[in-house]
Amino acid sequence: MARISRKLLAFGAAPVVLAGCLGAAQPVPSASTPITPQEAQMGAQYHPQFLAEFGGAMSGTHAQYVEQVGKNIAVHSGLGNAREAFTVSLLNSPVHNAFAVPGGYIYTTRQLVTLMNSEAELAAVLGHEVGHVAARHSQRRQKAAQKNSLLGLGGAILSGLLLGDSQIGSTLSRTFLEGSQLLTLKFSRKQELEADDLGIRYLDRAGYDRRAMGTVLASLAAQNALDARLAGRNASVPEWASTHPDPASRVQSALAKAGTATGRSVSNRDTFLTRIDGLLYGDDPAQGMIEGSTFTHPELRLAFTAPQGFYMVNGTRAVNIQGQGGQAQMTLAAYSGNLDSYVRQQFATVGGQNSNLAPQQLERTTVNGLPAAYGTARVNNGKSQVDLVVFAYEFARDRAYHFVVIAPAGRAATFNPMFQSMRRITPAEAGAVVPKKIQVVTVARGETVASLARRMAYPSAQEERFRVLNALSGSDTVTPGQKVKLVVRAR
Repeated sequence: MARISRKLLAFGAAPVVLAGCLGAAQPVPSASTPITPQEAQMGAQYHPQFLAEFGGAMSGTHAQYVEQVGKNIAVHSGLGNAREAFTVSLLNSPVHNAFAVPGGYIYTTRQLVTLMNSEAELAAVLGHEVGHVAARHSQRRQKAAQKNSLLGLGGAILSGLLLGDSQIGSTLSRTFLEGSQLLTLKFSRKQELEADDLGIRYLDRAGYDRRAMGTVLASLAAQNALDARLAGRNASVPEWASTHPDPASRVQSALAKAGTATGRSVSNRDTFLTRIDGLLYGDDPAQGMIEGSTFTHPELRLAFTAPQGFYMVNGTRAVNIQGQGGQAQMTLAAYSGNLDSYVRQQFATVGGQNSNLAPQQLERTTVNGLPAAYGTARVNNGKSQVDLVVFAYEFARDRAYHFVVIAPAGRAATFNPMFQSMRRITPAEAGAVVPKKIQVVTVARGETVASLARRMAYPSAQEERFRVLNALSGSDTVTPGQKVKLVVRAR
């Protein structure tokens, strides 16, 4: 969740939906077709909005390296003057993802970069996104969305590499849109696989190891499985219910298409590891930190704990809380000093302009010394009834934060411990929040996976995290002189 000074969207803002195009598949347009002025204008319009949504563009040597690799791979797409035509950004986001916007705007999150293990894998990810631009996937999805009146322009412009960033937009809106999203998924899968194919083609032209597309997808699949296990949820997202294909299902396809490595192919593993040394890992304290089931924001001076069995995803505009018993977001909105009005406004915002959504009644209370107000409304989502709860807290006369919760009818009480956990933190607690970073080390004689893993800045699952981070299987070992990544405290 972003700094207080950063403009935040209200919980019910229009969602950006990562969904595919309807209709039959079309041939890939000629890769030599230059980016048109109209496409460039569209990308320039959405670029600053997209940066704000994903924590902003990073600067410095890490970002310069990503930009260099991205532009070098873009040249091999055949898009005229590609090096200058593409804008490549490293996003300050703790989620594993990459995206493309029409007009040659390419993005990867820093968290996805930390999962990679070679320059070839970075080139594969960015080449995949270049493939989306070359194939005009977003434009085709936009036309289909407009034709079917299911999604607006905002829902059609983004092309994601892996899994959609679920914290974007309104959970309630996503609930109501579930049917229309599922209608758009099938072709999106075809587009993703098509972008995989184009990315592999670009890798070959650039002289990189073509297998890098498969290996980076394998690392992502392993990370997804580990995250799910540690959070106590299902090990994978069902492919039919995901905005993008499950990366685990694409690994073998990518490896099969890549074939065997040729003598001229390179991975530039050590160069890559040297260049990403020191890259921020996980949450940025300026956006708040998740440690276990607790979220702490040192700048906003607040903390809360998710309900047992739920997991959190931190975004630049909100914190998402998800589990089998419902889902929630914590964010803020403009506050005029009246909590009752604030709560009612959040109901109206979630319901949309044409909705009269309102709480059945409002209650006032105090939580850990904070004035608070909450209300509940029962909503029919088309399949069943759900309870919508807004629970708000006043932190200052001009500042309030709130949860919006959606749970099956009668089960919103699952979130009561979370509501009661919201509190101010002390300056000492805020000062104790320390970020993590990637540290690249060279394996010394006598060091093992187990000994290196003990240096990871986690209280549990150290070896599992180390193996996934370094793309090591359960039986792989390390050798003296080998470079590996650790996650350590930044100070």
